[in-house]
Amino acid sequence: MSRVGIYGGTFDPIHNGHLHVITQLIEKKIIDRLLVIPAGQPLLRDRAPVATGAQRRSMCQLAISTLPSSISSHVEVNPIEILREGPSYAIDTVEAVRATYPEDEIFLILGADAYSKIDQWHRSDEIHALASIICIDRPGSAHHGIDIGALDVSATAIREGASQDVPEIVWAFIRENRLYDN
Repeated sequence: MSRVGIYGGTFDPIHNGHLHVITQLIEKKIIDRLLVIPAGQPLLRDRAPVATGAQRRSMCQLAISTLPSSISSHVEVNPIEILREGPSYAIDTVEAVRATYPEDEIFLILGADAYSKIDQWHRSDEIHALASIICIDRPGSAHHGIDIGALDVSATAIREGASQDVPEIVWAFIRENRLYDN
């Protein structure tokens, strides 16, 4: 039996903080296989993503390619949510992953901010029944989960041009596609 993690997020853009979480989950053997899943139409966000689903998927793939093979060989960018029509519900993704990995233990990886809203999620009781939740504490947040020394990086700051905390290859993609120009 393997431990399969679902690490979903808007990833608008994926940044060094996300890569740190990915690395720690694999290095510390918390997860054996990690599915990085860019959100399709996130429902509990104040705004829709700036980058398209395809662009966010590409940025995730580029970022994962910068990780050492000892990490990246355990990670897959999965487009299930950005290919799904209509709203993206975590329960649909958890059910699909459970069907793909029926013999494995499924974990849903959440940042403390997402974890604090999980009771508002569609069919959240079923999510708890199908997957174990791993909450990643953010710097300065209340402690609800595991502390992996998360980095204080903000996708908002990156979009606003106040930070470049992304791998260089992702920064080149952002510039080339004129994302987040303000």
